[in-house]
Amino acid sequence: MVKRTVLGLGCGLWLLMVPSVFAQEPNAAGTNQVQEDQADTEAYEDYLDFGEHAEGITLTGTPETTQQMEVITKEAIEKRNAQDLASLLEETLDMSVTRYGGYGNQTELSLRGFDTERIAILINGIPANSPRSGEFDVNQVDLHSVERIEVIYGGSDTKYNVSGALGGVINIITIKKQAPGFTYGATLANTGYMPGEYNMRHTGGEIGAPHFEDLADLQSSSIFVGYGAETFSFKTSLFGNRAGNHYLYQDDHGYARRKISNEIVDAGGEVSFAWDWSDTATLLSDTKLYYAQKNFPVTPNSVGYAVSTDLQVTENLLFNAPISFRDDLGTEASLSYQYSKTNYGATIESFDHYIIGINRWNWYPSTKVTVRSGMDWRFLYIDSRSVTETKPVKTGNQGGIYLTGEFSPREKWLFVASLKGVTDTKQGVLVPKIGLSWKIAPQFTLKNNYFRSFKFPDFDDLYYRSLDSMFVGNPNLKPEDGLGTDLTGEFTPADWFSLNTTCYAQWTEDSIHWVKSAGGRWSPENIGTAFFVGMDTRPTLTLGIKKAGLERIRLGLTYQFQLSWLLSGHATFADSYRIPYMPTHIIGGFVDLQWKTGSLVISAHFETIRYADTLNEMPLDPYCIMHATYNQGIGKYLTGFASLRNILDAHYESFAGYYMPGISLSLGLRAQFVPNAKK
Repeated sequence: MVKRTVLGLGCGLWLLMVPSVFAQEPNAAGTNQVQEDQADTEAYEDYLDFGEHAEGITLTGTPETTQQMEVITKEAIEKRNAQDLASLLEETLDMSVTRYGGYGNQTELSLRGFDTERIAILINGIPANSPRSGEFDVNQVDLHSVERIEVIYGGSDTKYNVSGALGGVINIITIKKQAPGFTYGATLANTGYMPGEYNMRHTGGEIGAPHFEDLADLQSSSIFVGYGAETFSFKTSLFGNRAGNHYLYQDDHGYARRKISNEIVDAGGEVSFAWDWSDTATLLSDTKLYYAQKNFPVTPNSVGYAVSTDLQVTENLLFNAPISFRDDLGTEASLSYQYSKTNYGATIESFDHYIIGINRWNWYPSTKVTVRSGMDWRFLYIDSRSVTETKPVKTGNQGGIYLTGEFSPREKWLFVASLKGVTDTKQGVLVPKIGLSWKIAPQFTLKNNYFRSFKFPDFDDLYYRSLDSMFVGNPNLKPEDGLGTDLTGEFTPADWFSLNTTCYAQWTEDSIHWVKSAGGRWSPENIGTAFFVGMDTRPTLTLGIKKAGLERIRLGLTYQFQLSWLLSGHATFADSYRIPYMPTHIIGGFVDLQWKTGSLVISAHFETIRYADTLNEMPLDPYCIMHATYNQGIGKYLTGFASLRNILDAHYESFAGYYMPGISLSLGLRAQFVPNAKK
C-alpha cells in the first residue's frame, strides 16, 4: 500500500527507440516497421498479421496516425532478450520504469509523465488494464509469443479511442497468421547474480557467507507450436519462470545486504485458432491463462513475508471483415471475457469478472476520405471478500461511441477529427481530438495534435477498504480531466540517418491522490492539478559495413526533457513541486552491431534526480545502467544468447526503499524450427 501515497499523477517519462522507422514509409497497416523486420515480411507475404488489409482496417494493428507512434518488432524483441515487458520498453524506447525490486515485483510504466493506470494497455487491441486498480501486471506477457508492440503517445488516440489513455496507448500483439505447415520452438535461460559476503542486519554485525545458488537465481522457459493451412491456423505456447530474487544490494545505511523473502513462481499459456471463412472474413479465438505465486516482504528488508497468488483466465473472440456488404466498407469486432482471482495473505481475496465488447467500422467513400466509427462496452463484476467489506460485491458499466473523419485532400496532407462520448452510466463526457500530418518535403513530416483526455476513477479509488481500515476509498471522486497538444517533426535526409523530435504540453485537473488525514487514515481525493511540458529528440545512424564480418552498425542517442508542476492545495508554479518519480532528464543510447549470424547490442540509460513524494522532500539519487546482449546463430535452427545487465553494477532505488539488483548474467538458448520456410 506504500504505492498509494504517490498514486495520482505518474512516475516519470516515456519515449521511443525504434529510431530507423522514420527512414521508411508506413506499411499496409500504417505502422512504421524497422528494416530488420522486412526480411520476415517478404518471406511470408501471404501470411501477414491477422487482420491486416491494404485499406488499413486491422483488429490488431494500427492505421496511419497523426500521433507519435513507435513499433518494436519481433526481431528487436529477440535481440534484447529482456526478462519482461518493462525491461524491454526501458531498453528499446528509454521508457521510464519504476520497480519494487527484481523479477515479478510490482512495476510502473510511464508515458509523458502518466503512470500505468493512466496508460491504455491493450493486448491485440483489447483493453487489458485492471478495472479494479487500473494496473497491469507486466509479467503476464510472454515476450517470446509477442509479434510486435505499438506505442502511441498522447491522449485520445484515433484508432482505439480508449477511455483513460491520458499518457498514451501500448498495444501488445500476440496473434499472427501462421506460415504453411508446422512451426515450433523453445527458449531456455538462466539468470545469475554475483554472490558475495553481506551483512545479516542493517546495523552491521554478523557477516553472511556467499550463496553460490545465486548464480542460478532465475530460470525462464517458453515453448510454442504453430500450424498454418489455407483456411485454418493455430498456435499454442507455454511459459514459466522461477525467481529467487536473492541478489546483493547496498541499503540506505551503506551496508551490503542480500535480498530475501521475495521468491516468485509464475506460468502461463495461450492458445489461438484462426479460421478464414472466405476471402473477406476471418474469425479468431484466443485463450490465455496466467498463474503466479509471489512472496512479498512485509517491509523492504523484512524476513517475514505475505504470500500472494494470482489466477487470470481470458477468452477473446475476434472477427475481422475488411470487406463487408460492399467493397468500401469494413468491420471488426471482439467479445472478451476475463476471470481474475487474487489472494493476499490469509484474509484478503477477490474474484472479478469482466466482459468487454468492441465493434469498429471503416468506410472509404473516396480515395481522399475515410470515416471510422465504433463503440465499446465493459461490464464489471467485482467481489472483494474481506472482513472489513460491508458490501463485497460491486458491479459497473463503462463504454463509449466514437466517430472519426480522416481527410487527405492531397497526398502530402492528412487531417483527422475525432469525437468520442464516454459514460459510466452515471455521467457522460465528450472527448474530442483533431490532428494533422503534413509531409512538407520527401525528407520531412510534421505532425500536430490537440486533444482532450479523460479518465473515470478506478474501483479501488472508489470502494477499496484495507483489512485495518487505514486505507478507504472515496465514492464521491470526480473523473480526471485534461487537455493536451503535441508537435512532432520527422526528418530523414538520407536512408542512413533519421531525426525525430517531439514537443508536448498537457494539463490535467482533478488528479486523484491518496492522502493521509489528521486521524491517520488514507483516502483518495481530487486535490491535484498537474501540468507537463516536455521535449524528446533522438538522432539515429544506420551504416551498412562489410568489414570484419559486420553487415550493419546502428547508432542511436536519446535525450528526453520534461518539466512538471503539481498544483495541489496551495501549491503554485513558483513552488515547482514535481510529479513523483519523474526525472527532468533522461539520456539514453545504443550501439547495434549486426553480422550474418548474430548481433551485439549495447545500451545505456541515465535518469536524473527523482522525488518519492509530492512535496519533493524525499529525493532519489540519479542512476545510470548499462546492458549488453549478444546473439549468435548455431546452425540452422538454434541461437545462443548472453545478456549482461547493469554492467556498471549501479546501486540505486527504483522505488523508495526498494533496491534494484546489481550486475547479472543471463545465458540461454533459443530454437525455432520452420520445416517449410522459404529460403
